[in-house]
Amino acid sequence: MFRFRTLAAISAVALLAAASLRADEGMWTFDNFPSARVNAKYGVTVTDAFLNRLQQSAVRLASGCSASVVTGSGLVLTNHHCVRECVANLSTSQVDYIKDGFSASGPADERKCGGIQAEILSSIADVTGRVKNAAAGRVGHEFVTARDAAVASIEKNGCAGRETTFRCQVVTLYQGGEYKLYTYRTYSDVRLVFAPEGATAFFGGDPDNFNFPRYDLDAAFLRLYENDRPVATPTHLDWSSTAPAPGSVVFVAGNPGTTQRLLTADQLQTLRDTILPDTLFWMAELRGRLIRFSEESPEHARVAEDFLFSIENSFKVYRGQLQALSAPGFIDEKKKSDESLRATARASATDGDPWAEIARAQAARRTLAQPYTYLESRAAYGSDLFRFARTLVRAAEERAKANGDRLPEYTDSRLPLMERQLLNPVPIDPDLERLALGFWLSKLRENLTADAPATKTVLGTDSPEVIAERLVASKLGDPAVRKALWDGGQNAVRASPDPMIQFVLATDRAARGVRQAYETEVSGPTDRAAGRIAEIRFAALGTGTYPDATFTPRVTFGTVKGWTEGGRTIAPFTRFAGLWERATDYFPFKLAPRWQAARGRVDDTVAFNMVTDTDIIGGNSGSPVVDINGRVVGAIFDGNIHSLGGAFGFDESRNRSVSVTTAAVTEALDKVYGALALVRELTGR
Repeated sequence: MFRFRTLAAISAVALLAAASLRADEGMWTFDNFPSARVNAKYGVTVTDAFLNRLQQSAVRLASGCSASVVTGSGLVLTNHHCVRECVANLSTSQVDYIKDGFSASGPADERKCGGIQAEILSSIADVTGRVKNAAAGRVGHEFVTARDAAVASIEKNGCAGRETTFRCQVVTLYQGGEYKLYTYRTYSDVRLVFAPEGATAFFGGDPDNFNFPRYDLDAAFLRLYENDRPVATPTHLDWSSTAPAPGSVVFVAGNPGTTQRLLTADQLQTLRDTILPDTLFWMAELRGRLIRFSEESPEHARVAEDFLFSIENSFKVYRGQLQALSAPGFIDEKKKSDESLRATARASATDGDPWAEIARAQAARRTLAQPYTYLESRAAYGSDLFRFARTLVRAAEERAKANGDRLPEYTDSRLPLMERQLLNPVPIDPDLERLALGFWLSKLRENLTADAPATKTVLGTDSPEVIAERLVASKLGDPAVRKALWDGGQNAVRASPDPMIQFVLATDRAARGVRQAYETEVSGPTDRAAGRIAEIRFAALGTGTYPDATFTPRVTFGTVKGWTEGGRTIAPFTRFAGLWERATDYFPFKLAPRWQAARGRVDDTVAFNMVTDTDIIGGNSGSPVVDINGRVVGAIFDGNIHSLGGAFGFDESRNRSVSVTTAAVTEALDKVYGALALVRELTGR
């Protein structure tokens, strides 16, 4: 319990917080946005009505991206790379929408994206006391189980009777300091309206990724449907056909994925020394295998393109994170910050030492990292057949239990989305499956060693190649087969002769075992201790700081602003003229034919991409950039190379968000694609 705090200890922590919050930093929740600070700094008026409009227009896509409603008939703006999987799934060997782009000529041509669910935040309720009381006094795996059971109950009761149109999610904030119930309005019928060519959306490819200047039309449009009709969305953002001026105040409403700014120095050291290096070695080898696979034939290149795109992007992200953690003095500064807060705890006579508990858990994390990775968190990465099988096997077992006794991802509140994603028709390529499965099995054997009991459970006496060949004969690529097993439950799953189902049934006990060990020795102790650190932080600072990102709706703010790099000033905008100058006859700087023909029709002076000093991270892709009048002026699609360190902190002088301007999207729709009906819907003219 807290008795009293010395002024010196509190001041040390407060100074650290104040230093960080002088910048346009923070991924703020909608119910705790610092309106007064923004208004005072920029001379604008951020009202509750403005924030409510942002909240009701901001969209979360279950594919891991953000978006926004931009017209009254359910039209949604996001990034091309956020719908890339949908576009690839709609393509065939005869029609390649990634290569040629997609544009619906009318509502009848808008194509359903089966794997995408759109969600709009409806309400936020504080449930901290209910969750903490349920887990009080428990440790390790029991702490995790009690907490998760309380969460499952709150989520189920929160949306009882509304499950078809609402989804409830308990969100952990401040590392367990707060728990909030987020209720979302859901839309499961989401259709593709427009997507440019992949070469246009990702012009410059991997060399330009996380860099600026950029020249990417990384934009796409979806539409929300219900009962086979477009949804009426009277609350939406207005569309701007002109770019904002340099220095303009802007807001970003989106769903930043994950940050680790509140982790302790010991946790960051584990990331730097163990987790990130292992991840990068694994990704580098997988990237090489995918490149070789793509070079074998044009069809291999087509089916592997989306997978390779994802791996290359993630590799660059993790490399940037490792560089940030390895910067001289970074961990030392974090240690000083920890010690300042720790002094507050000592002065307050707080029971125990949660920092020491987290430090002890790091040894277990390092020991369990490899088995947890290869048996549980990254098992058969890239294999849809394995993903289907594990979902079916675990769902059959978990659905037979009481809601509060299940693994969190199989509770009643989460099953509807899981079922939709499971039954979504997706093309299965046996060669790509063989590559993903063989790579996973070979790395499992290499890292866990051939003599490990888990390796023998998974491989038996066979080679990775033999097992992969056997597993790709699975019939789970057929949605009808998956539906029969989902509906049939445990009896149907256990009786299935499918080789992938039988493989998962034979190996899942080992995977569940390492998961439970991880919860007992790592996540349980860590989460419990982190919650106590959050209470200490709240006692010292209140809730005037922002929580780490959790792929839930947040608002950030800043200005349209370039930066200085090596003595060179980087302007905040690129313009269409630079696209033609940068283009060559070779990938990834080769223009799509439609754009080669458009030169002279497009206004070269229109702002194409822009940078802002808004605080973002992965998951913000597709987020609208909005001016104070509620007009969308851009869509975030990237950050500069310095923003990759944003997982651990924010540097206002160099961290930048990269957006495609709505001015550029309007110009392209009009002058290049001839999508005049879409232009009229957006602009009203």
